[in-house]
Amino acid sequence: MEKAAELEPKNADILSNLTFSYVAQRNYQTADKIFDRLIVTAPQSLGPVLVKGAVAILWKGDLSVAEKQFSSVPPEADPQGLMTWARVWVLTLERKFPEALQVLGKFRGETLVTSTTAPCPKAFLEGTIHLLQGDKTRAQAELEHARVVSEQLLREAPDDPNRHSQDGLILAALGQKQEAIAEGKRAVELLPESQDAFDGPQATAALAQIYAWTGESDEAFRLLDHLFAIPNNLTVPMFKLDPAWDPLRKDPCYQTLINKYAAKN
Repeated sequence: MEKAAELEPKNADILSNLTFSYVAQRNYQTADKIFDRLIVTAPQSLGPVLVKGAVAILWKGDLSVAEKQFSSVPPEADPQGLMTWARVWVLTLERKFPEALQVLGKFRGETLVTSTTAPCPKAFLEGTIHLLQGDKTRAQAELEHARVVSEQLLREAPDDPNRHSQDGLILAALGQKQEAIAEGKRAVELLPESQDAFDGPQATAALAQIYAWTGESDEAFRLLDHLFAIPNNLTVPMFKLDPAWDPLRKDPCYQTLINKYAAKN
């Protein structure tokens, strides 16, 4: 990829793939420099702007870059919801839950484009945020609607591992433990790390999150220990920030894992 970038220094696809490879290896300093080149090459594209903000979070836990980058994008430039999804993600990491719901409320679609192949039901984001706020009644109704949308998404692409991962997370949020774990495992079966070293770990990470949400802490920590040791997008700064891992924070293994990988991540 480095050689390809030398031969075609303004090819946005080559630069993008090269950067993602460095991100997966947690070489953020190099990735950040290439993203600056990518933004100059494709100034109208939302992708480089979005990922540069994400890299700052993964690298240093710095939310300010993403907040500045994402908030500068006008709503009319985001018809499919990618930037809305990104803004909600950052606000959730900041635990600004009312603000995240306000941003979601302005998006009129039922699903949002995300960083994966799985469109995200708007109701899933709303439901999880209300769960984080302790409003289980509102969350239940939203998550049940998200489940209906998720079932339709699965019918449209039954072999998409990301849709199975997302369905598993929705089921986990609804308290349907066995069904959630089964969906998470199905995603890993469809995209094992042995076949895809780049995207495969994302299915593993989703299964770890499902385990965390369903009270299977030992299984969650087993997978997390593996994920921190291989190339992927899980980092210690993200692990500390993300409310998705709140169910694990009181377990002694949580700090043990951070201490083990802090210097490497």
